[in-house]
Amino acid sequence: MEYIDKRIGVICDQLKKLSVVQRIPVENLMYKKGNYIHPEDADAASESFEPFDSKTMHWYGPDEHYWFRADFTVPEKLNNKPMWMHVKTQIEDWDDAKNPQFLLFVNNAATQGIDMHHREVLLTESAKANDTYRLDLQSYTGILHSEFNLFVEMLEIDPKIRQLYYDLKVPLEAFPRMDKEDRNRMEIEAILNNTINYLDLRNPYSKEFYDSLEKALAYIKKALYEDKAGYSDVIATCIGHTHIDVAWWWTVEQTREKVGRSFATVLKLMDEYPNYKFMSSQPQLYYFLKERYPELYARLKERVKEGRWEPEGGMWVEADCNLTSGESLVRQFIHGKRFFKEEFGVDNRILWLPDVFGYSGALPQIMKKSGIDYFMTTKLSWNQINKVPYDTLQWKGIDGSEVFTHFISTLGVGQDTKNFFTTYNGMLHPDAIMGGWMRYQNKDINNDILISYGYGDGGGGPTREMLETSKRMEKGVQGIPKVRQEFAGTYFRELEQRVKDHKRLPVWEGEFYFEYHRGTYTSMARNKRSNRKSELLLMDLELLSVLAGNKAKIAYPAKELEKLWKKVLINQFHDILPGSSIHEVYEVTKKEYSELKEEATALLQERLDAVAGSGNGITVYNTLGFDRDDIVSLGDVKAAGLKDEEGGIYPVQQTKEGAIAYVKGIPSKGYRTYEIVEAGAKEETPFTLKGDTSLETPFYKITLDENGLFTSIYDKENDREVLQAGKRANLLRMYEDKPMYYDNWDIDMYYTEKYWDAEQVTRMEWTEVGNLRATLEIDRKISNSVIKQKIYFYADSRRIEFATYVDWKEHQHLLKVHFPVNIHSDEATFDIQFGNVTRKIHTNTSWDMARFESCGQKWIDMSEGHYGVSLLNDCKYGHSVKDGNMAITLIKSGIQPNPMTDYEEHYFTYALYPHAENWRAGGTVREAYKLNQPAYAVQGGTPGTGYSFASVDRKNVVMETIKEAEDGSGIIIRMYESENALTKAHIRLGIKASSIVECNLIEEEGESIPAVGDGFDIEIKPYEIKTYKVRM
Repeated sequence: MEYIDKRIGVICDQLKKLSVVQRIPVENLMYKKGNYIHPEDADAASESFEPFDSKTMHWYGPDEHYWFRADFTVPEKLNNKPMWMHVKTQIEDWDDAKNPQFLLFVNNAATQGIDMHHREVLLTESAKANDTYRLDLQSYTGILHSEFNLFVEMLEIDPKIRQLYYDLKVPLEAFPRMDKEDRNRMEIEAILNNTINYLDLRNPYSKEFYDSLEKALAYIKKALYEDKAGYSDVIATCIGHTHIDVAWWWTVEQTREKVGRSFATVLKLMDEYPNYKFMSSQPQLYYFLKERYPELYARLKERVKEGRWEPEGGMWVEADCNLTSGESLVRQFIHGKRFFKEEFGVDNRILWLPDVFGYSGALPQIMKKSGIDYFMTTKLSWNQINKVPYDTLQWKGIDGSEVFTHFISTLGVGQDTKNFFTTYNGMLHPDAIMGGWMRYQNKDINNDILISYGYGDGGGGPTREMLETSKRMEKGVQGIPKVRQEFAGTYFRELEQRVKDHKRLPVWEGEFYFEYHRGTYTSMARNKRSNRKSELLLMDLELLSVLAGNKAKIAYPAKELEKLWKKVLINQFHDILPGSSIHEVYEVTKKEYSELKEEATALLQERLDAVAGSGNGITVYNTLGFDRDDIVSLGDVKAAGLKDEEGGIYPVQQTKEGAIAYVKGIPSKGYRTYEIVEAGAKEETPFTLKGDTSLETPFYKITLDENGLFTSIYDKENDREVLQAGKRANLLRMYEDKPMYYDNWDIDMYYTEKYWDAEQVTRMEWTEVGNLRATLEIDRKISNSVIKQKIYFYADSRRIEFATYVDWKEHQHLLKVHFPVNIHSDEATFDIQFGNVTRKIHTNTSWDMARFESCGQKWIDMSEGHYGVSLLNDCKYGHSVKDGNMAITLIKSGIQPNPMTDYEEHYFTYALYPHAENWRAGGTVREAYKLNQPAYAVQGGTPGTGYSFASVDRKNVVMETIKEAEDGSGIIIRMYESENALTKAHIRLGIKASSIVECNLIEEEGESIPAVGDGFDIEIKPYEIKTYKVRM
């Protein structure tokens, strides 16, 4: 019969209404404005409570806090009845994160979060007349709306009516994914129809009604949930989850509240549903809960012990994986895994990154060496152009490490299965689960999909409706996937065992480039610069602290470093570092990075001075892992030169920024002290300047046009032109940037359609032509913005550096700098964490075309047979290479969610580095490190002394990190192979080691390493990361 499904739907709606037997308004609401955490805080505040009349009064936002209170005495008509509280604001925006949200305290105990999807709270299953409940609502307006109602009422909800409602509704919701001729659907439909035929709805709540209700319940239980149950052809492993963005449309401070609300809701529903299991990542969120709501945290720990709450995920926060440095990713795992192990006794094995904007090819090795076996995301389903062809696979990184990977395939309710998109905010809903199975691409090897269900991004989590659905789908009704509640870790272990030896288990090799949100490489440039500088400053501080402890016996600042690192780590969250949060978030990070810099610099300076000690020399520190020849800033030193212990004299040039010198042989991870020479150093210049547009250096002949743009860079040593004929380099070009959807997130490929070049020069002056450096200063104006550059040409370095200041006064325009180089190649190499990747730069395939903007960390390179050009930077990430035109994306000034993105002053340096042979032979990696981590110089020390804590004798092995072990039991030395070459190397130590042990990245000890001579020998695989613990 036609329309039976519609008939069933009508009866379901009626049953839902009938299930609410009584509604009793709460009319004695009181309120005060203020951001209080607990009821006692509201009581202690000087402001008094005032009456709130729900019929006539409103409360106001956005971004405001209120505290509402009512004492409710149970009336006789609710005696021995289940009593529910219901809250409504009449604001129902689709994005619950922007709506009003509440944390309910019942009799001073945090009880449940209330939001658009969690409006009802079961206060008791059997109310007692005359009992009084104190109800406190910690209330936040959200950021979108400005005026709100507030209606609070008590409900009696009949559990039997609700039970039948769900018994009917759950199978009915599977019908849209089933063909009308499907035999299973026809049988289910007949059972549902028969069920409602038992119901007598003429006189609701009468004896006849309740008798018929019992018959209907008994019939559907046997006919559907027993006789037609027990099937498991398709399984959906479901784990409750709420993705909480640490910041996005809200600040980190608001996230503290979100955690309290969301986790309270989970705990409340766990009290009601014994089979409910929940998983949450990000130890930072747990730390917030422990700090603010210790009583909720204690209950959470009990649920972990019971095996119902899964703390899992790997990292401290779900960090961006394009912009975050390799060492920072290691610290994400160190602090993330350690917190969960210390607090809950669990060892994380999954990297859970559902919402991160691309995944570096270095990640599989970092995961494996951090004790992570599995990887999960859904974000790649957002790709604009190409659909990743697998959902269950092995992911192989740049070094060959493999991690078992599964992509959640959950669809939205009603979503077309041909759509790429899948979600981590799944609905435990028959339509969504059946759609997820249909969308799953590896049915030939697996019949069990993973669903993470619950409202997320702004928190919230699973609802009662979802848990009621789960209870029924757990029966395994034929034709509908069987649901089971299980931990994500259990799912991954079982899935791996099931498919690991299957010949059709696919392998994806290399990075997971995300074909979307390419603007996140650049948005909020100031924040990205602060992140890079902070990462490197803390690594330098760690090394100098080891040196100071070794020489000056200054205590290692372990607690201070942990605090500072955690400030860096939280701000690497995937909506903070990428630049996709609101303006207020970046006002906070600006302050935090400033405080970090101040504290870390003070600690660093103390150690620089202590190691140098007294004396009349200049001590120069090299925090890099190779002996270094480089330009060093000396500050206000008045000297003609510096003299080393062998009598070599290095001239000093006095500049507007202070003295500089080019010194050689600064020891790896160490220092060298030079004698100050007052006079007698060579002072003749090696530069020849002809007019304003021609300069000859020891390396190049430079020609500029009248606008200060490079028209020729002739490489004297290699006898060739660096630039393409007829093209101009260091061309600063502003593009109109109006993405289709996500402004601060995206750069769409049509951005090249309209642009303007920064050709208007307001000042062009050679301010230095010295014995070490020549400097050209150029000021430009474009539109409403000003660009000022100091272009440095060196006598002893092939780098040409562009120290740049921009006062950017544009919206929805991005700024790139272009270098059209005379290199024939169809690929370019990009620096990533602990290695590099080569990407095609043509558009032969749709996959190549999609990479029109790509992420690189400290450098990119184009090389042909015997020559190449590298572009280095000190804080940029977005790059494009097309037709030999190498470009860095410098600024992207979107307007949503932050209308003032990048509308400010910017400071950055990039460098052009032409070289012989390819980037390996040309030394690009070392030059990029030198640009990013300048040598330190302090006055003091005994001339002729020097020291290296550690060094390696192969240039392709990059010794990056030296720090004290997390447990204080030794010194950690971390290095990686940078040129894709199997290498045997000797590590020289400047200390006498009592033992050397190889560790994984989270410092768990492995095999002992024998000492060899003044250090130890290693064999390191291509792109391998090696970590050693040295005890003295």
